[in-house]
Amino acid sequence: MNRRDLLRDLFDAAVQAALPKHTIKEYLPDPPKGRTIVVGCGKAAATMAKAFEECWEHPLEGIVVTPYGHS
Repeated sequence: MNRRDLLRDLFDAAVQAALPKHTIKEYLPDPPKGRTIVVGCGKAAATMAKAFEECWEHPLEGIVVTPYGHS
């Protein structure tokens, strides 16, 4: 493997490890006594909200706004 391929593999592994679906669960708090409302906006908001929704085992509601092409 040449240096370029090695660096690319390292970069790809780092990006995958940092994705919300791999990191968010350990940071989730205990569920609140009231409602859980998720609000987000921006290019990465849809990805982060999806990761939250997949990990959160309790009822939730909310809205996420993201530019076209970033969902």
